[in-house]
Amino acid sequence: MIETQSLAKTYGRGMYALKELSLKIDKGEFVFLTGPSGAGKSTLLRLLLLEERPSEGEVMVNGRNLSHLTRDETQAYRRTVGFVFQDFKLIPTKTIFENVSFVGRVLGKPIEQQRQNTYQVLKWVGLQHRLNALPEELSGGEQQRVAIARALVNDPHLVLADEPTGNLDPDLSLEIMNLFRDMNSRGTTVLVATHDRELIKWVGRRVITLDQGLLVGQEPRP
Repeated sequence: MIETQSLAKTYGRGMYALKELSLKIDKGEFVFLTGPSGAGKSTLLRLLLLEERPSEGEVMVNGRNLSHLTRDETQAYRRTVGFVFQDFKLIPTKTIFENVSFVGRVLGKPIEQQRQNTYQVLKWVGLQHRLNALPEELSGGEQQRVAIARALVNDPHLVLADEPTGNLDPDLSLEIMNLFRDMNSRGTTVLVATHDRELIKWVGRRVITLDQGLLVGQEPRP
């Protein structure tokens, strides 16, 4: 599913965010990406989302080198990836339903399909009763569930999450992790970046550890 070979990303002169990173994540895996602040976790996720390009090496997803995609191929690839942010990034002036269905509108899907898909994913995260609420009317945990629904509404093959529980208390963090485990059980490949070692231990999945842009450890799946 995901493979990097001698991957490097530099900013400025010789400032490595990632260096000589080679790793592999199989299709259908749930993997944690951890390490201290500045380790390179977010940089790797941005490379996988094609928000940035590598300075050296290769990023392969499903056997395709992301650096070689055309503009149209890049857009098609992004439609197969869901992304969950730490700070939710919901549109404050739009309802929960509108925030989630926005993805389908951008992709030009039929209105009825947009509505059906949006309701289904909101029901899956337990928020079908808050369709008309605005983000500010929801708790932090509910907003994160909306963000997860938005990431899943296009039925992606890969879901990336950058510190998705960083603004939540421990109980809500476990609730969100259960949603990621559920989506993984349906066959979705999941990569979650987090520094919360207790949460990683509780969930019990393979762990990739970065430090100063280098791969310093890989713990096998329990």
